[in-house]
Amino acid sequence: MNGRPPGRFDRRRPEQGLRINHRIRVPEIRVILEEEQLGILPTHEALRLAEEKGLDLVEISPRAFPPVCRIMDYGKYKYEEAKKKQQARKRASTVETKEIKFRPKTEGHDMDFKVKHVRRFLEEGNKVRLAVVFRGREITHPQTGLNVLHRVIDRCADIASVEANNTMEGRRMIMVIAPKPGVVQKAQNAKKAAAAAAQAALAQKKDQPGKQAPPINEVDEEDDDLDEDQINADVDDSDEDEPGEAVATDATDAKA
Repeated sequence: MNGRPPGRFDRRRPEQGLRINHRIRVPEIRVILEEEQLGILPTHEALRLAEEKGLDLVEISPRAFPPVCRIMDYGKYKYEEAKKKQQARKRASTVETKEIKFRPKTEGHDMDFKVKHVRRFLEEGNKVRLAVVFRGREITHPQTGLNVLHRVIDRCADIASVEANNTMEGRRMIMVIAPKPGVVQKAQNAKKAAAAAAQAALAQKKDQPGKQAPPINEVDEEDDDLDEDQINADVDDSDEDEPGEAVATDATDAKA
């Protein structure tokens, strides 16, 4: 019920081509009330029935013969439809392609740091372009770059799949990976569970000040909002040799 007294129909102009109440001008319609089929009724009789119940007569299938109408609370229906659209927009977030750059020599802490952000972007629903940037004579050893890409893929294999295999673009070796189905929802559920655990531990500590709250696995989030430029700050796209690299190579050549 929408709280309107009987006899006061909703005069708002319906959206999406829906006709309601006295805007339905065909002589007969098929009527549904609360999932019950009332059969084919004269339109004026269906209007009277809707008016008695303080509801609206809404044409839901105008192309049927005769048109199908439902007796319902039109205001409530529009509210629920708007809510569904809002939820659909949230789920259909725009997918971006993030780029994370590596060097053929990326190892250890730098590798851990970059893989962490690759996983973060994937769990947010984005694709990730992995780029190994070669400098100087490194380009003559492409296998080193391929090894870097394979290490990244191995460490993201649980949440990502390869969308585009490695290709060379100038001095860059490129590979694109995308999140597997269900990864985003799983990551969101994990964050909610972690937040709930943190709140529960905090509440327990307040309720029992003399007791130590159970330890919580705290996640380091201080750099979780870094953008691509900040993450890639250690990789220069310049094609020049690294300092000392050319000299060392020339000395080796001269000795040979």
